[in-house]
Amino acid sequence: MWGRDLRWGGERSLLTKMATEAQSEGEVPARESGRSDAICSFVICNDSSLRGQPIIFNPDFFVEKLRHEKPEVFTELVVSNITRLIDLPGTELAQLMGEVDLKLPGGAGPASGFFRSLMSLKRKEKGVIFGSPLTEEGIAQIYQLIEYLHKNLRVEGLFRVPGNSVRQQILRDALNNGTDIDLESGEFHSNDVATLLKMFLGELPEPLLTHKHFNAHLKIADLMQFDDKGNKTNIPDKDRQIEALQLLFLILPPPNRNLLKLLLDLLYQTAKKQDKNKMSAYNLALMFAPHVLWPKNVTANDLQENITKLNSGMAFMIKHSQKLFKAPAYIRECARLHYLGSRTQASKFNKQSLTQTPGREPSTSQVQKRARSRSFSGLIKRKVLGNQMMSEKKKKNPTPESVAIGELKGTSKENRNLLFSGSPAVTMTPTRLKWSEGKKEGKKGFL
Repeated sequence: MWGRDLRWGGERSLLTKMATEAQSEGEVPARESGRSDAICSFVICNDSSLRGQPIIFNPDFFVEKLRHEKPEVFTELVVSNITRLIDLPGTELAQLMGEVDLKLPGGAGPASGFFRSLMSLKRKEKGVIFGSPLTEEGIAQIYQLIEYLHKNLRVEGLFRVPGNSVRQQILRDALNNGTDIDLESGEFHSNDVATLLKMFLGELPEPLLTHKHFNAHLKIADLMQFDDKGNKTNIPDKDRQIEALQLLFLILPPPNRNLLKLLLDLLYQTAKKQDKNKMSAYNLALMFAPHVLWPKNVTANDLQENITKLNSGMAFMIKHSQKLFKAPAYIRECARLHYLGSRTQASKFNKQSLTQTPGREPSTSQVQKRARSRSFSGLIKRKVLGNQMMSEKKKKNPTPESVAIGELKGTSKENRNLLFSGSPAVTMTPTRLKWSEGKKEGKKGFL
């Protein structure tokens, strides 16, 4: 970007002007005398509101690219690695893939697709987000609550103490109408906002982690370490649990994954202030596991011994939330090679296709050229050099060339010219035959 006259759309570049203003204000050091011809520094934006913002590099770029452009390839890649970590029998694997519905002990189960659609139709009004399927627009509305709670994490009993039902209804109506809320006005309490956030999650048609992933989370809770003899212990294998959750979160629907990340980060920051708010990661898990992990339309009796696994799994996600939304290194590498590696293979293939291989057409044409040049050299030897030995051999073993010469001798000059007029390599003259200039190129034609 160095230069004497940067122009953009016919005008002097805005970057030049910004660099000059920044230097005059003392924000950018003056240019060295040796670089007096430079009129632009590395100032990209002089907006004070954006100054100091970090440059973001997304290490999961190719992962996201593969997810959006080739979802089937992406899902197969992730699921194959999930089954490497946890044992999913045929039915549970089919549930993870969404091929069959979730079935729970006692006959309880999630609402069928028909009833879910019916409930959604009842909430088709514009702006209604409570009880509707999760969308990015709904997340944008709920984010107002999350943003406010981040500023009030020291409130004792946050997410445990219920708020005022009247104020909660006012907030609920405002969110359903799609209006912005001034939560800083002092009209609402932190417990009102926290309770409304739990209410929103509780009224979703399915848990935030979806019904399809229910059995997979139970299996992740059972991942334990092995001792030196290969026997399973009672010590959780945290590394494998984190890896399995990373993979499982990759195949969540994008709205669910986005809200889950916002929620777990909020709960993680809340647990860090447990000395003030008295809410540990496990206490928060008790509040949110029914909305994040438990299937809809089930009770504690239906889940029985799985309740402990689910609550512990929720607490584990809160404690390690800062690691769970990064794709494993091997998934990143596979996604990168899917795009960059395919180009390398294509270039190698093109290079190989240019090399000579047996049976290629160019080599066949070269053979034909060599055969043609031999016949012409024989004709020259007979016509110009008058080699008697060659003539005698041809008399004993006549060849097509000798027959052709005999026929040429019996023809007139006009017929000979007519005979060779269609050949670009040969022209007959009444006096002699000459080597053509193609001899230098390895082509033995004659004139």
